[in-house]
Amino acid sequence: MHDIKDINLAPSGEHKIDWVRKNCPLLRSLEEDFKKDKPFEGIRIALSVHLEAKTAYLCKVLNAGGAEMYVTGSNPLTTQDDVAAALVKDGLNVFAHYGCTDEEYDSYIKMVLDNNCNIIIDDGGDLVTMLHTSMRDKLQYVIGGCEETTTGIIRLRGMAREDKLEFPMVMVNDADCKHLFDNRYGTGQSVWDGINRTTNLIVAGKSVVVAGYGWCGKGTAMRAKGLGAKVIVTEVDPVKAIEAVMDGFEVMTMAEAAKVGDFFVTVTGCADVITAEHMKLMKDGAILCNAGHFDVEIDMAYLKENALSTIDQRANIVGYEVTPGKFVYVLGEGRLVNLACGDGHPAEIMDMSFAIQALSAKYLLEHKDDIKEKLIVVPREVDLEVANRKLSFLGITIDSLTDKQRKYLCL
Repeated sequence: MHDIKDINLAPSGEHKIDWVRKNCPLLRSLEEDFKKDKPFEGIRIALSVHLEAKTAYLCKVLNAGGAEMYVTGSNPLTTQDDVAAALVKDGLNVFAHYGCTDEEYDSYIKMVLDNNCNIIIDDGGDLVTMLHTSMRDKLQYVIGGCEETTTGIIRLRGMAREDKLEFPMVMVNDADCKHLFDNRYGTGQSVWDGINRTTNLIVAGKSVVVAGYGWCGKGTAMRAKGLGAKVIVTEVDPVKAIEAVMDGFEVMTMAEAAKVGDFFVTVTGCADVITAEHMKLMKDGAILCNAGHFDVEIDMAYLKENALSTIDQRANIVGYEVTPGKFVYVLGEGRLVNLACGDGHPAEIMDMSFAIQALSAKYLLEHKDDIKEKLIVVPREVDLEVANRKLSFLGITIDSLTDKQRKYLCL
C-alpha cells in the first residue's frame, strides 16, 4: 500500500494550487464567504474527483467552510502526487497516488467512505456505487451528494429507475454553468492540450475522427477544426449527426472513418466505440485516445491480449501491432486523455464547475429536511448566482428586464 505521507513533498504542489487560486475568482469569493459563514461546520465530505490542482483548491474552499475533507481520485492515472501531498500538509485526509492499481484504487474509495461521511462529491459514480453495494452500513450517515460528470449521471439515473438510489444526488453536470462551458470549452481545449503535449505532432492537415457529438464532442471537434484538421464525426443519434453536418463536419460510420483517420478521439460515455474490427482497418500510425470517463470506449482488452507486439514509444504512448507491420498508438492507456496526458480543464472553466459543486453541497445541507426527490436538478438560483458572479469578475454588465417586460413575458 502506498502511503501518501511517504511521498517526497516538493513545493510544486503548493505552487500549482496557488496558481489555480489566482485564476479562480469565483471559488476565491466563495472561500471568503465560507470562512465567515462556516456552512459545513461539523460536516464530513467524501470527495472522489480527478486529484489535480483545481480539485485540490475546491477541497480547500470546502475545508475553509468547516468541512472535514476525505479525498481520493476518480481515475488511477489522474492523481498528481505533489498536489495530493500539498493537501496532506494542509491537514486534509488524502487517499490516492498516481498509477495505483485497480485494487488500490478501490481500497482508497473504501478508506474515504469508512469515515462516515455526510456529503458525497463524486465524479463518475464510484463513491455512490460502493456505498450502495459493499458499504451499505455507511448509508445512514449520508445526507446527499453531487455528481460532476455525464457518466456518473447516467449511472445515477439507472439506479433511480430501479428505485435503488438511497439518498438525493444533485446533477451538477446538467447545470447550464457546468455543461455549456466545462463540457464544451473545457474538454475541447484540454483534450488537444493532452494530445499535443504527448505526441508532439502537427494536427493541421490531418483527419481527426471524433466519436460522439454531445457537448464534449462538440468542443473537441471545434478545437480540432481550429487547429486546421479535417474533422469527421461518428454518431448513433440522428439528430446530433444532422447537427454535426450543419456545423460543417463530415459524418460517417466508424467503419468508414477508420480507413481515413489520423487521430481518433472517443467522447461518448459508451463502451466498444472503437473495436478490433475498426483497428484492423486503420492506417499504420493511427493515434487513438479517449476523452470519456471510463477506459472502455477503445477495446483495450483486445489490444493487450491480441497485439502481435507492443512498443513504449514515448511517455503515455504505447504502440500495438494489430496486423503484421501495422501499429496503432494509444495515448494514456485509453483513459481520460486530457488528465492522463495533461492537466485537465483550464482553471477559469473549473472555477465555474466547482462553484456549482460547492453551492450545490451547501444547498443540500440547507434543504436536507425538505428534499423528497432522489435526483435533483441544480436550482436555477445557483446557476444564476454563478453566472452573475462570473460576469462581474469579467467586468461585464448586462441589461435587466423592466417590470413591463417581465409582465409581457409572464414572469
